[in-house]
Amino acid sequence: MSAPLANVPVHLVTGFLGSGKSTLIRRLIDQKPAGERWAVVINEFGRVGIDQAMFAERDDLVVKGLPGGCLCCQLAFVLQASLVNLLHRHRPDRLIIEPSGLGHPAGLLDVLRGEGFEGVLDVRDIIALLDPRRLDDPRAREHETFRDQLAMADGVALTMTDLATPAQREAARAWLGECWPPKRWLAEAPHGELPLSQLLDSRRHARATAAASPSHQAARPAAATLVLDDVEFREPEPGRPLREEGASLGHASLGWRWHAAEVFDLDRVAMLLGALPAGLRVKGVLNTTEGWKLYNRADGTVSLSDTAWRRDSRLELIGAAGELPAAGALEVLLSECLG
Repeated sequence: MSAPLANVPVHLVTGFLGSGKSTLIRRLIDQKPAGERWAVVINEFGRVGIDQAMFAERDDLVVKGLPGGCLCCQLAFVLQASLVNLLHRHRPDRLIIEPSGLGHPAGLLDVLRGEGFEGVLDVRDIIALLDPRRLDDPRAREHETFRDQLAMADGVALTMTDLATPAQREAARAWLGECWPPKRWLAEAPHGELPLSQLLDSRRHARATAAASPSHQAARPAAATLVLDDVEFREPEPGRPLREEGASLGHASLGWRWHAAEVFDLDRVAMLLGALPAGLRVKGVLNTTEGWKLYNRADGTVSLSDTAWRRDSRLELIGAAGELPAAGALEVLLSECLG
């Protein structure tokens, strides 16, 4: 019989939409000590579930996607059940949790420090990611969850620094310097490159934390909802994509999944996605005429890379409530990009 799990280090990697959380976690995995098994839990606000496609399958890594809401409110019950199953089946040496960009760490900490995980999980430094360019947007600076994510963090990693000006980087450092309590560390992480020592040398997160914001408290359901399995495992039929829509916390999501055999013309679909309103967060994993590609657009910056994902094609748009394009019209335009 295996010994009971005890004090498994848990690291929360928070950050607003498009701050580069999945990329940073991938870079940390590249530095993983040999002999350790890690588990990564990825929460996405959208219901399609795309970020897990960024992670290649391997024996020493377990990746669990929890799309369709926020771990700290709508999916708190689902998270608890998923963690119990994950810990029992895979017995990881280290656990990394990536909440949604709209997630509030306080509610998530309530779950991790609950009675069911006492002595089993050891919450270490909370790491918040910040794109310095984001502070140029007054809407971001005034967003309650954005501010709380940074306020509760033990350490902050500045991402997208290769795209930010020296003045923007310095302004971010000055803004963070005014946060209370002071940060244990502040590091630049261009292209998501953060030294593994920030995880391995981290300390236990302080017990004193803020309460979840009223908007997150109001979003908590009276009972668990388990619709996620349908989203994750229902295979779309050729010519009949599955559409998923959701709305909460002042934002909305719109996404599709297509059968793996359907192929997008890369030039046509890239042109279509590039013409979408600039403020939308757009990400997808698509079978294209140039092979399987991971498409990522945040704050107007687009990246396209190869991916090992082959299960199905997926696309997701996230934006403020009322700013998403008409679903039916966009679905027709996407169908015209198929070969």
